[in-house]
Amino acid sequence: MMTDMDMTDAAVAMATVRNMADDATESSSDAGTGTAVLERPETSEQTQRDDGGDADRYAHYVSKSRIAESRLTGRPVVALCGKIWVPKHDPDKYPVCPDCKRIYEEMMF
Repeated sequence: MMTDMDMTDAAVAMATVRNMADDATESSSDAGTGTAVLERPETSEQTQRDDGGDADRYAHYVSKSRIAESRLTGRPVVALCGKIWVPKHDPDKYPVCPDCKRIYEEMMF
């Protein structure tokens, strides 16, 4: 015969089992209805602002407004050829980038 203590233990055990079952059904029925958080791995991406070498120096094609903005903010610009840098030098002292020139000519014709 079950005592009051045994009945209490059994009731607690049944309530625990019911709660676990409710949690399992709630999570499956609520799937897609809440806000999910997608974890992104933390990556460190550095943009090289200047290659530092003279062998690769060319005058690149970039809009004048972007050059002016870069000189004020210090943010890098992107040339037609894809080079990313912060303009600091006089472009008249360097030859025109052949890739920028080719892309510009293709755009104009």
